[in-house]
Amino acid sequence: MTKLETGTSDLLADLDAGVLTITLNRPAARNAMSEAMNQALGQQLAAAELDPAVKCVVLTGAGQGFCAGGDVKGMNDRNSGGGSGPSLDEAIHRQRVNQRATAGKLFKMPKPTLAALPGAAAGAGLSLALACDLRIMASNAILTTAFAKVGLAGDYGGSYFLTQLVGSAKAREMYFLSDRVSAEDALRLGLTNWVCSPEDLAAKTREVARRLADGPSICFRYMKENLNRAMAGDWDDCLDLEATHHVHSAQTADHREAARAFVDKRAPVFEGR
Repeated sequence: MTKLETGTSDLLADLDAGVLTITLNRPAARNAMSEAMNQALGQQLAAAELDPAVKCVVLTGAGQGFCAGGDVKGMNDRNSGGGSGPSLDEAIHRQRVNQRATAGKLFKMPKPTLAALPGAAAGAGLSLALACDLRIMASNAILTTAFAKVGLAGDYGGSYFLTQLVGSAKAREMYFLSDRVSAEDALRLGLTNWVCSPEDLAAKTREVARRLADGPSICFRYMKENLNRAMAGDWDDCLDLEATHHVHSAQTADHREAARAFVDKRAPVFEGR
């Protein structure tokens, strides 16, 4: 395992056999997002997208929580402190850049992303979890939008992801009322892929991440683009993209290896070629 330098103790990162694990690390604040955390997360994801050694990204939180979202205490301190901050236009632009570098990168990067939730994912923390391709929740973890409770409209793509996953009516209910969603209900609604006991979360995360890292990375890249396009794309465009990617993947060494392995009745060994 290789520990990576992130520039801040608010974010930890390590790379182990193709699996990049990024840990939101402010457990005393339920891993609420700080400026340093956001900047480091964006930098780690940008590097991971281009690093051939990274096959899969796992996002998790330290301690008993995943991420409480924005640092509301810090927001209150800023609101009470007076002084001159960025202009409205500057603040909007900064927010857009931060969102695209974090939630946007988790959603769009051509590698599988997996969120492992040891505890609550709230507000923008929920958005980050939903931006990942797959989710694993401890049985005592919960999800909540939380935005209405602090008088905010919501950010980091949560309204988009929730609407896609549970439909418009349920997404509106979750945003307007900010009720807690248990792990069991999250599984029923399709908001998580797996639920396990808290003590089994790390092992289950390693199992899924290992399968993703050992899989056909070129094929996964094409699959992810197909699936993302299907979320809002035209039928004919999706069909054409599938045809292009399917034929391209048929030319890879990974496909040839998988076909040989099928005939030989053994597990394939993918090399991302």
